[in-house]
Amino acid sequence: MLMERILSRENLRKALRRVEKNKGSNGVDGMPVESLRAYLMTHWASIRVSIEDGSYVPSPVRRVEIPKPVGGVRLLGIPTVLDRFIQQAIAQTLTPLFDPTFSEFSYGFRPGRRGHDAVKKARSYMEEGYRWVVDIDLEKFFDRVNHDRLMGILAKRIQDRTLLKLIRRYLESGVMISGVKVANEQGVPQGGPLSPLLANIVLDELDKELERRGHRFVRYADDCNIYVKSRRAGERVMASVTHFIENKLRLKVNMEKSAVDRPWKRKFLGFSFTWERKPKIRVARESLKQVEQKLKELTSRSKPIPIENRIEEINKLIVGWCNYFALADTPTPFRRLDEWLRRRLRMCLWKQWKTPRTRIRKLISLGVPKGKAFEWGNTRKKYWRIAGSPILHKTLDSAYWQSEIDDKPHPFLRKRNGVLYISRIYTDKVNLM
Repeated sequence: MLMERILSRENLRKALRRVEKNKGSNGVDGMPVESLRAYLMTHWASIRVSIEDGSYVPSPVRRVEIPKPVGGVRLLGIPTVLDRFIQQAIAQTLTPLFDPTFSEFSYGFRPGRRGHDAVKKARSYMEEGYRWVVDIDLEKFFDRVNHDRLMGILAKRIQDRTLLKLIRRYLESGVMISGVKVANEQGVPQGGPLSPLLANIVLDELDKELERRGHRFVRYADDCNIYVKSRRAGERVMASVTHFIENKLRLKVNMEKSAVDRPWKRKFLGFSFTWERKPKIRVARESLKQVEQKLKELTSRSKPIPIENRIEEINKLIVGWCNYFALADTPTPFRRLDEWLRRRLRMCLWKQWKTPRTRIRKLISLGVPKGKAFEWGNTRKKYWRIAGSPILHKTLDSAYWQSEIDDKPHPFLRKRNGVLYISRIYTDKVNLM
């Protein structure tokens, strides 16, 4: 029985470690992840009995709204840490059962697969001559999943009725909004460990249909791109696949965001492509704008934050961003972003120095002749303009940043064996900090 495997000691220990590692915010009961282990030591025996006899009732999820970069909000449903633990145990057991049957062109939330693989596969289709993309956007997918259809799919593979009952209760656990429990008749709340697997189970039917038709496609969660050789073919595919999604899967295609277009005019998982015969992967313009906006907030000169603290916060953001977009083949956007960010930091430092007297003293200490230091220290140029001046370019150079902030190196550099090196992204040998 699957339930026995879910409740096995080894599986539960693995689930607990994963939940503790992922951390995350509290659910409706307010219990933090740090308290889960102690809570289970006291209450797990009775909880286990209720799961086995089918009487366990999950708590409603806590509604969280995450702003989208392009406007609007993404609705998340945060389960309690106890329900995250139980869902994780279920997901660990069901994944080996379902995942091997999924399409090889499905990449989201699967063991051993990631978004980079999907982007590289998309590029391979373009290299084969499929240089039009049918970009399908599923409108509020996680909120529209039909419970009966999903449970019907699960029942074909799962004979354990107690487990099926528990999964349905998770689907129907409701959402807590302003202290009031609101029932949910459809949808899979984003935020729980079980949701990604259930989403892939629902959309596997779409994958199988696209494979049956012989389409070249990639899917990452609810992002689905189909590659064809002409606009006319793309329009036919868009119409027929939309009909299948809306009538067979009972989901909704967002026609305002979906399109038949050239891949280099669209964004896929934060990336886009160049138009050459052998296309290169590049960072999408929208992705660059998003990180620039976040960096602007961190380098706002109106915030009286020490430069060391600014760089520490920038590192938290930019290191992960650079690691993800390291897949890009085009180094120019990184060089420009680096130059822009260095100028923003120089602007913050100039503002931090405040008075002409301090600026003159700082410039002299950096080796600027007294006459020049007096001239530039008393300049009336605005902060952004002075940040781009030759005097600050020369004085606030790479050596300055590394000597002043030795334990917090520039975010575009990493340390290995004490030696700073430039990531392979910057293959054009840009002289970064």
